[in-house]
Amino acid sequence: MRTFAFIDLSGFTTYTDTEGDAEAVKVLSGFRAAVREVAASRAVRVAKWLGDGAMLVSVEMEPAVEAVVDIERLIDESQSPLALRSGIATGPVILFEGDDYIGQSVNLASRLCDLAHPQEVLAPASMVSSLLVNTRAVAIGSRHISGFAQPIELVRLVAADGRHG
Repeated sequence: MRTFAFIDLSGFTTYTDTEGDAEAVKVLSGFRAAVREVAASRAVRVAKWLGDGAMLVSVEMEPAVEAVVDIERLIDESQSPLALRSGIATGPVILFEGDDYIGQSVNLASRLCDLAHPQEVLAPASMVSSLLVNTRAVAIGSRHISGFAQPIELVRLVAADGRHG
């Protein structure tokens, strides 16, 4: 079992088009620095960089959730012109060719990131447990997710102090 998080700077392509490559590189550098800092402090691994996003992996759920909420907070506090959106899911996984993860939880986390609005962290309701002591879950109902046969009950994860996440 692993927890996967996909995080993405919302609006990066448009920002690059309007502000230029040099400004986009500044934003991307700040984003990656925040991800590296938080991932190291939470013992979460950056599995891969995805241009203006990243795939994170953790052995345990709580550090991954807290890492995403912390990264979102750092991006917000840095007054970045772009907001983070994220999707998180937990489940069994296959390590493919030694450096890639394959499985339903990976696919779901990626789809949830695509579905999330700026400054939103989405997760399946099935992930919510008493282990989430620093994060609360707000039910948002079930959604049809591309590639999944049945609708999935979703929650928005929010920092326990009430700040968005």
